[in-house]
Amino acid sequence: MTHLPESLIRTLSDRGLDPDLVVRIVNACLDEDLRGGTDVTTESIFGDTAGRADIRARQPGCLAGVPVSAAVLHVLAYRTGAEVKFTTHLDDATRIAPDDIVATVSGPLRTLLIAERTMLNLVSHLSGIATATSQWADALAGTKTKIRDTRKTIPGLRDLDKYAVRCGGGINHRMGLSDAALIKDNHIAAAGSLIAAVNAVRSHQPDVVCEVECDTVNQVREAVDAGIQTILLDNMDDTQMTEAVGLCRPHGVITEASGGLTLNRATEIAATGVDYVAVGAITHSAPILDLGLDFD
Repeated sequence: MTHLPESLIRTLSDRGLDPDLVVRIVNACLDEDLRGGTDVTTESIFGDTAGRADIRARQPGCLAGVPVSAAVLHVLAYRTGAEVKFTTHLDDATRIAPDDIVATVSGPLRTLLIAERTMLNLVSHLSGIATATSQWADALAGTKTKIRDTRKTIPGLRDLDKYAVRCGGGINHRMGLSDAALIKDNHIAAAGSLIAAVNAVRSHQPDVVCEVECDTVNQVREAVDAGIQTILLDNMDDTQMTEAVGLCRPHGVITEASGGLTLNRATEIAATGVDYVAVGAITHSAPILDLGLDFD
């Protein structure tokens, strides 16, 4: 059971989020805060007094996770029997400015205050990822190169982190290890060669899309000759990437640059002709977007 309003369930589903998964994550976060059973500060000060507050931006950025923060309030309300209301003013993927009001919450003050930190932790974290992604998307605008994420996400939050990437204008790569085969340097070393690793994957998983990480242009030639669909160009300089793209494009092979990529080089990287840039930093190192809860 999700214990969420039907409208919120539809919103989460429409955005590619599983409402049941969101509720499980929210419950785990609330349990972490309420491990002692109560909020000793709030319960000591407030009774049933009602109030309202605004989730307000403290800095510019790109929103993600507003319906997730709404789920926090509704799950806590279900657990405590409170009547609450969450009104969204700005949707996910919206570019915001300082002092923009993202949402308004109302209900018993103790419920709002108990929910406050979990609501803000999630929406601030996800908006930070969306903001970092949007900076890459903006820098690559007008080119054929797109920003794509990696599996370098916070354990347990991958679906939410990758949703935030989509809000920022990025594209998701693998959600998990079963989605596609990605043969990396350690696989090649353990198998003995690139071809040996490719043959092993094709023997065991013939219907799975196979991508290979290449460190050199010679490896790219080998992967193209082997009929690989996607090649990850790892830690190559611009000259190497341009040559690699030239080898791949006539065969319809997708190219993806990774390793040591920085935002200030986005235009130069795109000029090599790569289809994607894979940037782990948009999920593993994005600072939060500062959002606060301001009471009337």
